[in-house]
Amino acid sequence: MQISRTYRNRLLSAAVLGMLLASSSLPAHAASKEIIELQTQVQQLMDMVQRIQSTLDTRLGVITHLAEQTADDANRVTATVNALQAKINSQNEAGGGKIDAVSGQVQSLNDSIDELKSRVAKLDKSIQDLQSQAQPTQTPAAGSAPMSSGSPAPGVASGAQTPPLQETFQAGVRDYNAAHFEVAAGEFQDVLHYYPLDDLAGTAQFYLGEIAYRQQNYAEAVKAYNAVLEGFSGNAKAPAAQLRKGLSLLQLNKKEAGVHELRLLIQRHPQTPEAAQARTKLNGLGVRPVAR
Repeated sequence: MQISRTYRNRLLSAAVLGMLLASSSLPAHAASKEIIELQTQVQQLMDMVQRIQSTLDTRLGVITHLAEQTADDANRVTATVNALQAKINSQNEAGGGKIDAVSGQVQSLNDSIDELKSRVAKLDKSIQDLQSQAQPTQTPAAGSAPMSSGSPAPGVASGAQTPPLQETFQAGVRDYNAAHFEVAAGEFQDVLHYYPLDDLAGTAQFYLGEIAYRQQNYAEAVKAYNAVLEGFSGNAKAPAAQLRKGLSLLQLNKKEAGVHELRLLIQRHPQTPEAAQARTKLNGLGVRPVAR
């Protein structure tokens, strides 16, 4: 690594400078002994720096390779999602009875993308942590503290009991995809409890709705999707939440309310894949996508 090499060069330069200063200020009979001691110290420093450099290079190489593989996986899944969404758009006039199955496939692929993105973010953080180990430790100024979007909410105790944001959310997505719904629900609830202002809180709320939807608890699903639309309207999952809310209402035999939600989705997010699915569903019901 360039950082460790620079650090090693600085140590060697400092040691050599010390040798020169010592040799110029000492008497001739003492210079030889001092130079030998300095040479021994310099060799020890060189050995230590080489060991640190070797360790960091090995670990960074492995993590960088994993990050590249994960990014490639995410790109492949994204391409698959785009192809499936294009197929949906080309079949808008097809029977509406297949919309739930197609929507489920799209959502499953989106879930995989969320998990891959979380893995990439975690690997990037590991790389940054390793890089910081190669730099001299600096003590932050008194009274200052770093802030991040993933910081626990004000008033929430920070310590060993506070679960890490990315790891907790990633575990929730993984357990959701594995159909471990009770465990996943607890992990998403932790994200909402400890990080209510983070953007991932809105996504966690959406997954709580998805859990209820997959368990055919449509009334509870409507409540969860409402929480996304009302509390996290700017979240990327908002269009999907509105689509699922409309489908849940239709499952509850509330056709008028369900049609209203699907039309509202088309009005708010007309160019999204979710809007295309809403049009297909309304066409299958024999209802105009846009009210007169």
